[in-house]
Amino acid sequence: MLDKPALEKEFNLKAIRSSGSGGQHVNKVATKVELSFSINDSVVLTSDQKERIISKLATRLTKDQVLLMQCGDTRSQLKNKGIIVKRVIAILQQALQVDPERKPTKIPRAVIRKRLKNKKHNSDIKASRKKPKIE
Repeated sequence: MLDKPALEKEFNLKAIRSSGSGGQHVNKVATKVELSFSINDSVVLTSDQKERIISKLATRLTKDQVLLMQCGDTRSQLKNKGIIVKRVIAILQQALQVDPERKPTKIPRAVIRKRLKNKKHNSDIKASRKKPKIE
């Protein structure tokens, strides 16, 4: 489905300084990894795949159809690279999955009967709360 090694070559990885705890080390070393992937410029993906990814990941993409993700889970730049690459590939594979078409089913007669019976029962309860008509 996806050519992972070829797709990984199209990822633009950039190391940036990580925020959060870590003491003096965090101020010196860029361990957080930022991945950017331009869907329109991809050679690996077909036009159908690009359209599907753009429609499914519309909220995660920039105006230029670029997927931006960051990972600063660990203090190791190498581990963060591995994590972010796996995440992006998983997101792309999930976006490319075709959902099975739903077959509409008929509502069973027993269900309809039960619903109408409950409605009648509730209306009888509410009708019994009214004051009786005196003529």
